[in-house]
Amino acid sequence: MPFTKLGLHPSLLQGLKDLGFSRPTPIQADAIPLAMAGQDLLACAMTGSGKTAAFLLPILHGLIGKPRGTTRALVLTPTRELAAQIAEDLNDLAVHTPLTTAAVFGGVGMGPQEHAFRSGVDVIVGTPGRLLDHFRSSYAKLGGLQYLVLDEADRMLDMGFLPDIRRVLKHLPPPAKRQTLFFSATIPPPIAQLSKEMLKSPATINIERRSAPAVGITHAVYPVPQHLKPALLLHLLKGGDMHDALVFTRTKHRANRLAKFLGDAGVNVERIHGNRSQAQRTEALAGFKSGKYRVLVATDIAARGIDVTALGHVVNFDVPHVADDYIHRVGRTARADTTGSAFTLVSQEEEGDLREIEKAIASRLPRVTLPDFDYHARPQANLDHRPPRPHRDPRRPPSHGSRGAGGGHPARGPGGGPPSRGPQQRRWSGAPRRRP
Repeated sequence: MPFTKLGLHPSLLQGLKDLGFSRPTPIQADAIPLAMAGQDLLACAMTGSGKTAAFLLPILHGLIGKPRGTTRALVLTPTRELAAQIAEDLNDLAVHTPLTTAAVFGGVGMGPQEHAFRSGVDVIVGTPGRLLDHFRSSYAKLGGLQYLVLDEADRMLDMGFLPDIRRVLKHLPPPAKRQTLFFSATIPPPIAQLSKEMLKSPATINIERRSAPAVGITHAVYPVPQHLKPALLLHLLKGGDMHDALVFTRTKHRANRLAKFLGDAGVNVERIHGNRSQAQRTEALAGFKSGKYRVLVATDIAARGIDVTALGHVVNFDVPHVADDYIHRVGRTARADTTGSAFTLVSQEEEGDLREIEKAIASRLPRVTLPDFDYHARPQANLDHRPPRPHRDPRRPPSHGSRGAGGGHPARGPGGGPPSRGPQQRRWSGAPRRRP
């Protein structure tokens, strides 16, 4: 069934044609007619199945031709990258309409975002934390909201955003006065419970479908000692078949060290994780999409926020602890019915996590051993080793200006008095740090 049979506004059909889309994906074919009919939705669809357009198209269709000047749709997402990607997709779909959007997330100035609230852009796509920052001010009013979308609802739950989501809901019209669409790659029990609180008589789509990677992905597992993982990845990159790769590590420090190792070996590489500024994250993602960087090393913050056309390879440098994370990581490739490869480097101590992943997806992943790689070589990099801090002789006073405004001893108060707290004590804020 082509898009022309769904009853979408001609302006949206033209936008779809410009993008080269003529037929909806299964989730789009199921969700769009129900959403256009005004029903709340609880939709379970795998990463890369086209669910972004499945909720954007019916919302845009409903907004076209209606009075403007107030924000009428809000899309909640777990990460900055995903918010930016959804806003970009909306602009592409709505290019032949007057509808406007704004991405609202942390790491950038609030001024343009405040302007978006005050001017009443048609659709706001935002992360919960930054939205709550704006809701402290009188200009951030969403009383005219008609549509609410929770995208990647399970990921927001995993990241601990449930309390923030509940606080956001207090600033929105009640469920009876809005249409709510839940889209998620998985529906764990807490999400099902939240949907009962937020949705009114929802239609469910694919709710019983077992979580599984996309069918176009070729999987391979590379057993290797932990200390030889960097060398094996470099060997694969130099083999010639891996033209681009999104590489996932378990920590930000390992991402930094792996990127440095690959860069020192001549690979065009960049990294993206929570300690990078928003400008750095944006540049890294844009450079990877454009081909400036052959490799993007990322933590799971990017697992659901990267949409790269025809991405060839995803590499699990570290085996994820949870099967759903494996599905979301490898779902960055083989999107929209294309094909791609997912490689996983597994050390002996990670075999247990890998077995749990195989059990969850009901498939044993093929093991690959490279005949031309030296599995007994000396390590070229230790990604878990941190260089020691410089040692200072306690008998020597610090140089002026080394710490603090007056150059005093870091463990002493003003004027060199007694320390305000012991050397092993730390001052904690009242709440954990959070990065949307």
